[in-house]
Amino acid sequence: MTKPSVAFLGLGIMGGGMANRLLGAGFPLAVYNRNADKAKPLATAGAKVAASPEAAAAGADIIISMLADDIAARAIWLGENGALAGAKPGAILIECSTITPDWIKEFNVEAKKKNCELLEAPVTGTKPHAAAGELTFLVGGSTDTLEKARPVLAVMSKAIAHVGPIGSGALVKLLNNVLCAVQAVSFAEALALIEKSGLDRAKTLEILTQGTPGSPLVKTMATRMTVRDYTPNFALKLMAKDVGYAHAMGKAHGVDFKTAAAALDVFKNALGQNLGEQDFSSVIEPLRKK
Repeated sequence: MTKPSVAFLGLGIMGGGMANRLLGAGFPLAVYNRNADKAKPLATAGAKVAASPEAAAAGADIIISMLADDIAARAIWLGENGALAGAKPGAILIECSTITPDWIKEFNVEAKKKNCELLEAPVTGTKPHAAAGELTFLVGGSTDTLEKARPVLAVMSKAIAHVGPIGSGALVKLLNNVLCAVQAVSFAEALALIEKSGLDRAKTLEILTQGTPGSPLVKTMATRMTVRDYTPNFALKLMAKDVGYAHAMGKAHGVDFKTAAAALDVFKNALGQNLGEQDFSSVIEPLRKK
């Protein structure tokens, strides 16, 4: 059976690994990235590198994007030489970026004008999960469209959760990330206090990580913050963006998201210390300096 042709837009920390999984599974693949150097390894492995999102999308059965935010997504889909202009009628568009429900709903209107089918499929997981095909997709859209796209999503994931209509996936992903951010900030503050108070750090962390507070994320934060390895698996600037989006959604629905607001303040402080490109676990560093 012939595999559908795929266009992949955005080859950053997550997108590069996802595109490589598709190529390894034998899908005909065209890629586009604003910085063309990031496409070179995929080109060597057999992917076609396009000069624009429109060129990448031309003729593709499925078009996937993994981008930083609403602004980047709008530009690559609807901007000059955008992917939607190159999409053929009947193509399936899959937006994997962590974005706002407002943007994905707006994009859905534009996709329908081109007679294209849209899924939102933001992911949980970080760089290693993308490379290993162990992401979880949080899918919003029709069941029929999901079933058509499932073979493509499956090679990049360990699970595919259909969470509702368009807009649902974006909101679930923002809730996922804001809870991660709040945990990370809370743990960073606790670790800063442990270090400054003179407690035995190793013993205290063993108690905290092996006890009730020891979620998988807290355990990861304990390791990364202790060894101070901030090689980005998920950039701090992107986590700050997601918390901001979630906080705004709370306001829009009459929810006073105080924990999100507090976490956002701490992340903004870290951004002011030029930590935006580092892993979000680096949020502890300004706390250590105070």
